[in-house]
Amino acid sequence: MTQSIPENALILVADGRKGIFFRSHGKIEDLSLSEESRLSPQDLLDDGPSGSRPEEQSPKQTDEATFAKQLANTLFKMKESGAYSHLALVLDPQTLGQLRDAMHKTVADSVFTTLTKDLTNHSTSDIASALKAHIQK
Repeated sequence: MTQSIPENALILVADGRKGIFFRSHGKIEDLSLSEESRLSPQDLLDDGPSGSRPEEQSPKQTDEATFAKQLANTLFKMKESGAYSHLALVLDPQTLGQLRDAMHKTVADSVFTTLTKDLTNHSTSDIASALKAHIQK
């Protein structure tokens, strides 16, 4: 049975350095995405990552973990304001793990699919195609 993508679902495509929010349009056969906004790391030195970090963690890894926490906070605020009901995550494995650790339960409950792949530097049509292929598996 093929899963579908809900109309107007929020699609987050992110890595440890940037996040792009899209909206889904159309049925799975003719899926298209429209870019809604972008998020980049803010105040990394003042914010810090969630939880304790291993001593051997590099500054880059700490910054990426902090950004994952910022993404989780943004998703929670958006969820609480009613900005989305359904969420798809398209993230590299490292960011996905960090985001899951920081994600609120209401956000996690709205995730309908997860694609573990770094597509932040791909075109919107490439992202739509990868998501469509993932859903149709």
